[in-house]
Amino acid sequence: MTPARSAAWTVSLLLLCRGLGSGAGGEPRSSPRSATLDFGYVPSGVYETLAHHEPGPIGILFHMVHAFLYVVQPNPFPQDLVIRVAKDKFGAIQTEYQKPENIVLTLQAIYYEIGFVVCALLGVLFFVLMPLVGLLFCLCRCCDNCGGEMHQRQRKNADCQRGLLATLLFSTSLVITAGILCAYAANQHLSSQLKSMRRLVNSNLRDLHTFANDTPAQIDYLVSQYFTAKKYVTADLDNIGVLLGGRIYDELGKEVRPALDGVLNMAGAMHDTKEALENVSMTLEVLQDGNVKLQVNLSLVRSSLNESLDDPACEAVAHICGRIRSSLAQLDISANYSRLPDVADQLNNVNNVLKTDLDAIVQRGFLSFNNTPSLVAEQTTSVARGIKDMLDDIGSNITILPKLFSMHSPLTNFTISISHAHSKIEDLYPEIDRYDFYRWVGCITLCCMVVMVLAFNYLGLLCGILGFDRHATPTTRGCISNTGGNLLMAGVGFSFLFSWVLMAVVTTTFLAGGNVEKLVCEPFHTKELFKVLDTPYLIMPAWKNFIPGYLYNEPDMDLTIESLYTDCEENRGIYSALHLDRVFNITAFLNSRVYAKHVSQKIDGIRVDLRGIVLLETEGRKNLVDFTEAGIGDINYAAYLEEVSKRVTRVDLLSFASDLEAQSKQVPSGSLQTSLKNHVNSIRQIHAQLAVPMEQSVKYVRARSTLNQSIRYLQATAADLPSKVSDVLNTVDVAQFLISHNASFVVSQETAKFRDTILGYIKQYLEWLVNALATEVAGCKPFSNIVDSLEIVGCSFLMDSMNTFWFGLGGATLFLLPSIIFAVKLAKFYRRMDTEDVYDDIPAYDTMTRFPRASAPPRHGNW
Repeated sequence: MTPARSAAWTVSLLLLCRGLGSGAGGEPRSSPRSATLDFGYVPSGVYETLAHHEPGPIGILFHMVHAFLYVVQPNPFPQDLVIRVAKDKFGAIQTEYQKPENIVLTLQAIYYEIGFVVCALLGVLFFVLMPLVGLLFCLCRCCDNCGGEMHQRQRKNADCQRGLLATLLFSTSLVITAGILCAYAANQHLSSQLKSMRRLVNSNLRDLHTFANDTPAQIDYLVSQYFTAKKYVTADLDNIGVLLGGRIYDELGKEVRPALDGVLNMAGAMHDTKEALENVSMTLEVLQDGNVKLQVNLSLVRSSLNESLDDPACEAVAHICGRIRSSLAQLDISANYSRLPDVADQLNNVNNVLKTDLDAIVQRGFLSFNNTPSLVAEQTTSVARGIKDMLDDIGSNITILPKLFSMHSPLTNFTISISHAHSKIEDLYPEIDRYDFYRWVGCITLCCMVVMVLAFNYLGLLCGILGFDRHATPTTRGCISNTGGNLLMAGVGFSFLFSWVLMAVVTTTFLAGGNVEKLVCEPFHTKELFKVLDTPYLIMPAWKNFIPGYLYNEPDMDLTIESLYTDCEENRGIYSALHLDRVFNITAFLNSRVYAKHVSQKIDGIRVDLRGIVLLETEGRKNLVDFTEAGIGDINYAAYLEEVSKRVTRVDLLSFASDLEAQSKQVPSGSLQTSLKNHVNSIRQIHAQLAVPMEQSVKYVRARSTLNQSIRYLQATAADLPSKVSDVLNTVDVAQFLISHNASFVVSQETAKFRDTILGYIKQYLEWLVNALATEVAGCKPFSNIVDSLEIVGCSFLMDSMNTFWFGLGGATLFLLPSIIFAVKLAKFYRRMDTEDVYDDIPAYDTMTRFPRASAPPRHGNW
């Protein structure tokens, strides 16, 4: 590349880099700021309560009880029945029970409770019949019936019967023992859970304190984060020239930069054209000098040969001289550069065009256009100031947000109420402990009733087995064996005395605990209980939903117990959980649409005047037009290219000399032959001294190459130079018209984007504020924890323990029946009888019907 062209391209690259890498005033333009703001995390306290209870190993017993209750009551929760009963408040059913719908309702209730009813009837039957049977049994025993006769008939399978009865009684006693252990474990579990209940209550109260103490700090944090958004908005407004102006610059630059680059390329083309013309002028002079010398020498040789052929000796070899004469025309130059016109006029015209520094004019156009961000910054100062004032107003409204909530006094009162309630609960603990002790003693007493029977059973079995003598007769049984039988009968007596009392307790607790488990605890876990409580018009006939009706006198609002519990369980803010927007609508208070409207109006009112930007001065336009009129298109490029493509001579001089030498040998010896040989040497000398240096010299070759390249470049440039200049000027005119007249569209388009960015910061903050207030501030998890804690205390601690207690005690009480039967029958084998069967050689006789009661049966001869 030539030095002139290299300089042009260097200027072009520098201007292009400056246009792309600089903003207003040559300062670097920052890239667009990220539109996502980070407001951090709202500070929140850690709630201690873990509203979850794992019963441990005793949970197996709880599952057994639940399975038993499912067998007793497999029906699903009677939601419709409960709702109907709750709505009628039991009054209409009692007074109008004869109505068909109430009869159906009663039948539905009986069908649902049929399992409990059957079990309760069995318990009542047990309660009524057991003491009556015991009384009859006692009277029968007094009349020597029901095993009261102290005489035992001896049978061959007596040992087998005794062993079987002892095994059955022992097994029954083990089952009773398991039941009592189950009841005792439930009793102890309930007492031990009182400490857990205290920890649960204390953690719930501490969570309420945390809730009350952290809420003001959370609201203050929400307010403080407004200044994060304000900081971003202020920074963008302070850099409005770089941001908004830079965007306008980039959009307009899509048209302006190519236009100025085209002019810059034309400036480079001017320098390249000048260089090409200079090359043509210089190389043409070099070629013409060498061409003239060669032509003169060839002309002399041609003239001398022609004179030699006039020799009379040619008559003898006329045909040879004729061939030589006809070939003399070939001794001439081929490329005649002397006839080519010079390009001095075109070079002078281009030099005159280059007197105007088009590069500097284009650079001034770039600098003027690069000043766009500064113009935008200067013309939007008042708008930026107005938006900043509006931001201050928004900040003032947000700052007074805590005062409008007026939370200090209610939270203080709430904290005082918590502390007061805590002290009250602490005062109740001694009473709870005292009543729990009474309950524990009562349950232990009931267990001891069964334990007493078990003690008689085990001692009776132990004494009976250890004291039994296989060789002793019923009347001669030992004291230990007799004591064992008496202990078994004592156990039977205490069974009749206590079993009906135990069954009364079991039936009562079964009905209470079983129904509470099926009607309260299980529906709570499945949330069917919430659906009952949320039934429209249930609690208050005039209110669809009780909570909004009570809080806001808006019973039709969609706020239910289940939704409140679910929101608090997810630790959502109490603002959204209780729909406090009915009391204080933060969205309406902040009125973001009004702020957005005002900000939009101010930003949309931005008007940027760029008519002062001049891309190409008049002198530059004239310079381009003059370049098209420099006469480059008038050069005879075909003649130049034709001469450059030709050889130096028309014929190869060495070949011509060789042919001439061969022909000279055919000429008779003499002056003619000598002259021809001399001309051969002359031609070879011209070839060696003139033709060869011209063809092989670097200067000549380079001159021909440079001339060829320059002519071709000038030809290509001249071919479409007017259209190129016209296109460049049209592009510049379009870009200038865009800046001067149609820039308002680009300005409004980029202003809208800048407005969206500014409003986006404010909108993000307001959305974050509303969302944080709804989901993070004053998380109401403590309130759902209180409900869950009540469920844990009521169902897991109390109901599960109570149900397990009656389950174990009831099982033990029921197995007292087979225990009585087995003990009565087994006692016969251990007690000492008053009479016994006597056997001799007399044939067998029926002692059951013939012998009266006596110490010994009479002899057979005394009949």
